[in-house]
Amino acid sequence: MEAGCDEAGRGCLAGPVFAAAVIFPPDYCNELLNDSKQLSEKKRKTLRPIIEKEALDFAVASVSAEEIDHINILNASYLAMHRALDLLKTKAAYIIVDGNRFKAYQDIPHQCIVKGDGKYLSLAAASILAKTYRDEYMHSLANEFPYYDWLSNKGYPTIKHRNAILQHGISPHHRKSFRVTDPQLKMF
Repeated sequence: MEAGCDEAGRGCLAGPVFAAAVIFPPDYCNELLNDSKQLSEKKRKTLRPIIEKEALDFAVASVSAEEIDHINILNASYLAMHRALDLLKTKAAYIIVDGNRFKAYQDIPHQCIVKGDGKYLSLAAASILAKTYRDEYMHSLANEFPYYDWLSNKGYPTIKHRNAILQHGISPHHRKSFRVTDPQLKMF
């Protein structure tokens, strides 16, 4: 049983970091699965229920902005993946992780695969689940904080988002340890 793990929201200024773990049957095939960043929002939303139905097991977990500020984003990404793995009902015998670093989980061997979400179905599926769950969460906050434009940027550091922070200050959902202002803003 191989579990694929990926996270979403690591580079955001606001909101939690989300991670997913997915285990597919050994002979699973789905030609539509790909790195979530390579898919449109519509395709990600279409694939999510298919992944959830066809996976042997899956789980999604998050680490809050407050926790990120306390332990840093790298450790928060590991923690989110560990939490997702904790939620699996099926114990993984092996873990593959999208990226180049991972903190060992229990006694389960793992391998990091750079750009793995474009190479392995379980990693592609994990990237889609993490991204869609995080986007959904940010959309749920957007009406309460409309000036940050989270419906469009989902908490990522766009110029409009950064300018809104400079004008309105931060929300309770912003990561206080992240640098909000940037010299590049002066060019605009």
